[in-house]
Amino acid sequence: MDLESVIDELYGLPPARFTAARNERAAAARTAGDRELAGRIQTLRRPTLSAWAGNLLVRAQPEQVQPLISLGEAMRQAHRDLDGGQLRELVRRQHDLVGALARQAKRLAAEAGHPVSEDVLHEIEGTLHAVLADPDAAQEWAAGHLTKPLSPPVGFTAATAPSGPAPSTGRRVGASAAEARKKEQKQEQEQERQKERLARLARAEEEATEAERRARDSEAELARAEAALREAEDEVATLSQQLQEAQERRKAAREETVAARGTAGKARTAAREARRRAENAARRTDGP
Repeated sequence: MDLESVIDELYGLPPARFTAARNERAAAARTAGDRELAGRIQTLRRPTLSAWAGNLLVRAQPEQVQPLISLGEAMRQAHRDLDGGQLRELVRRQHDLVGALARQAKRLAAEAGHPVSEDVLHEIEGTLHAVLADPDAAQEWAAGHLTKPLSPPVGFTAATAPSGPAPSTGRRVGASAAEARKKEQKQEQEQERQKERLARLARAEEEATEAERRARDSEAELARAEAALREAEDEVATLSQQLQEAQERRKAAREETVAARGTAGKARTAAREARRRAENAARRTDGP
């Protein structure tokens, strides 16, 4: 038993089975006399549902790993190169690929008996965006050992764009220092404008992604509200039917009660008359 194989095994399990399996492996390591390994196994943390779904995607469809990592590398390079046209094309590819991978993770989780909510799906998408933005996050995701969802770094554009102006490439030999500086300033200004355009593009992309998430949440809330309305309407229909049946039974019971009262009244009258006849007959028998 070694730590890497235990980690690989545990993070391939559904979250509900993780803790028991981890404790079993730690106990086995202690029994084997490897207390250090047992302690390290015991510190492993159960993955959240979204992290487990991300691990499941990597394990079930490993061919999907490299396309996302490659797209992230290309996007970061486009940011560094200040290539707005390339970046816009990569952003479109990002939308398609992240959406497709998140849906696949959701489907795989449901097939494994753990359907995910819209909030969990949003966390899965956040992890995939983090993979695009951060090479360290990409490696962590590709290993299939996530314990919690990843978040893309704040200020992705600023973090990946060059920190200073690119060196001047068109300086003419023998040009005066003033002319060279003027050209450099012009290049710096153009680069700053390009940075601002890329930053606006990134902000617009983030806003669009957030708006899409809110739209999905609203659709999910609408579906839940409609389901609750249908359930209430079914309950009202059932109760209305039960009320109608109860009213019919009450009507029949009232009619039976009226009839029974009449019968009981006639029976009491007949009984009184029979009693009087019996008493009269007794008096005649007792006479002289």
